[in-house]
Amino acid sequence: MRYAAIDIGSNSTRMLAAEVVPGSPLVTLAADREVTRLGLSVFRDGRLSNQAIENIERLLSKMAENCRKLDVARVRAVATSAVRDASNQAEFLARASLALGAPVEIITGREEARLIHQGVMSRWPQPAKRVLLVDIGGGSAEIIGSEDGRLLDAASKQLGALRLQEMFLHGDPPAERELHQMTEFVDEKLEAAISRLGLRWDRAIATSSTAAAVVCAVNRVSRSRRDQADRLRASTAQIRKLYRTLAALDVVGRRKIAGIGPRRAEIIVAGAGTLLRILERFHVSAVFYSAAGVRDGIIADMAARGVGGELARLSRDQRKEVERVATRFGAAIGRARRVAAFAHLLFERIQPLHQLPLLWGKLLEAACYFSETGHYINDSGHHKHAYYIAANVDLFGFTTREREFIAILCRYHRKAMPSPAHPEYQALPAEERRPLLLLIPLLRLADNLARNPDQEAVELTSCEIQPSRVVLKLRSPREPDLAEWAASRVSDVFEEVYGRTVVVTHERE
Repeated sequence: MRYAAIDIGSNSTRMLAAEVVPGSPLVTLAADREVTRLGLSVFRDGRLSNQAIENIERLLSKMAENCRKLDVARVRAVATSAVRDASNQAEFLARASLALGAPVEIITGREEARLIHQGVMSRWPQPAKRVLLVDIGGGSAEIIGSEDGRLLDAASKQLGALRLQEMFLHGDPPAERELHQMTEFVDEKLEAAISRLGLRWDRAIATSSTAAAVVCAVNRVSRSRRDQADRLRASTAQIRKLYRTLAALDVVGRRKIAGIGPRRAEIIVAGAGTLLRILERFHVSAVFYSAAGVRDGIIADMAARGVGGELARLSRDQRKEVERVATRFGAAIGRARRVAAFAHLLFERIQPLHQLPLLWGKLLEAACYFSETGHYINDSGHHKHAYYIAANVDLFGFTTREREFIAILCRYHRKAMPSPAHPEYQALPAEERRPLLLLIPLLRLADNLARNPDQEAVELTSCEIQPSRVVLKLRSPREPDLAEWAASRVSDVFEEVYGRTVVVTHERE
């Protein structure tokens, strides 16, 4: 499944598009980030300026176009601290949602913390550890306690780097008095969080651009190599030394430090000072940087909830209709449902190979109900009879082209593969021939996996894509001999289309 996440922060706006396949690492399809300084007008005037909103509209339109090109199943866009505080947030949400073509929502600080936690743990699990997570954004800082991968508690404080820069640091370099006032403010805001979360931690992990810049500067990692900073460590003593250096320099001097970009240099003193104070107050001796954040959490959350999966499934009305028509022509609905369930899993798990839009999953599911209807006319050549039935029946809820594609997919659910000599295949639009070839092996495989007489007890538990083969693992009370044998018969066709053989294995319940 392909998802996109957009994080509209106080300092920058980020987009991540990724493909999620159960049991496999997340694959990044596209990533984008732009410094937008959305919070600047809010922290000064209490409202988002028209210029700031126009900049976000332009950026969201560009991101929306990228998402369309990648054919993502769902886009979730969230706005955080600056928009939470803006008096004209309703106007912003309306304009931003229109530009994106999808709803933009404001999330609370605690929801932001939950997503940060989920994002980090999805990328870098922390079993059997008490972990303090720190995310210093432009408008707020989220401080999160985690144990054995579970979120214990979280606090969201108005300690973002851009906000504190606007509130306290007006000189360049900032005056000692300004730095002292900022530190006292940070200490005051941290008191309740320290009381709630405690001081015993096995590890501290920091996320966001402030943490990236600080850890890169400590480890002398250039900004162009920031991707290599993930999971790098910086001690609190090293960060303290860096902070003192940064506070003594003007912005020109700060820009010369490796790892700190030109725009980040403008607010890094506030960000580094806040990170240092959090580590000191929580008695943490070092911190690791994680490149994960809100966007990763959004994608992990959508994947865990199966968001968008319905786009590859028949709607309730469509399923009711195909079952009605299939029953009319003698199909065994119980078996057809099992074939459809296997087909859906295969379509989902083999998506990295076929890369088809989700719509094709619906048509594959429909074909599962019609593939055996040809027996109603004659057992001999029943695949051709199934084509005739599906192509000519009055099927509510499908376009003419969809119905014709379902029919031709049924035509090839057994026997020969498509050939230019077949008039049905010749009549198929050129843009539908590739999807047809990619779906035929999945329909045949699903049909064969459902051949066991005791099929309701057989479950497809995993589908592992390897360089030369695809390994399917079945679970059942006893050996599903017939299903394994039947599935092996599809291996040649599968290899012809996908360049990989199919291997079926079994594990007992």
